[in-house]
Amino acid sequence: MARLAGKVAVITGATGGIGAAASRLFAAEGAALMLVDMDAGRLEALAGETGAAWHAGDVSEPEVNEAVAAATAERFGGIDIGLLNAGIEGALAPIGDYTVEMFDRVMAVNTRGVWLGLKALMPHLERRGGGSLVLTSSTAGIRAVPDMSAYTASKHAVIGLMRSAAIEGSASNIRVNTVNPSPIDTRMIQSLEVMHGVAGSGSNQPLAGATPLRRYGEPEEVARLMLFLASDESSFCTGGVYMVDGGVSAGRL
Repeated sequence: MARLAGKVAVITGATGGIGAAASRLFAAEGAALMLVDMDAGRLEALAGETGAAWHAGDVSEPEVNEAVAAATAERFGGIDIGLLNAGIEGALAPIGDYTVEMFDRVMAVNTRGVWLGLKALMPHLERRGGGSLVLTSSTAGIRAVPDMSAYTASKHAVIGLMRSAAIEGSASNIRVNTVNPSPIDTRMIQSLEVMHGVAGSGSNQPLAGATPLRRYGEPEEVARLMLFLASDESSFCTGGVYMVDGGVSAGRL
């Protein structure tokens, strides 16, 4: 039997590398999906591929989150799973050179967007008798990343939100966990390669040297952990920080 058969899932950041992999995997495992992202064209294409509904919008806006939750519940009869995955990397600069505008934008998408998603979805999961919320943090959520103060702060904050939501949701059988990837072979890591000045150096994965497994992760490797946490197989897992990082967190913080 499909692992998400009969489940309804909202996935934000759905057209990114990890989000798209999770969308395809969740659909293959039987979930009815509402996909959320900024790019309507890419959303429509992914929705056509997975049989999903979609909603284009900015997750940092309260109205978007409320509209997504309401539309999902109306279309599918309720919500069982939220994968709050939308995120941006921001600029690469030391704190003294980082702009207020960029800091605010990163925090708005990566942290406020998760908080708004929790706020909008948790009442719907409660009405279903429980469910699972999976939040995308990062290895930057447990350690410092030089010149990425906003991203690092935002991903630390996601873990704090997860822990608060896990405690608050426990009485309603709502489980909440984070997935914390290291560099994954997606657009975001390609952008960071450019910012680090190593893109096009001739190395296939120029930033992989800091990873004990000496490679980037694949989006599907992250999606499989997300699937486990979204499914009933993880029924006693809540409040957890789950690394999918090729050994990065095993080393010195």
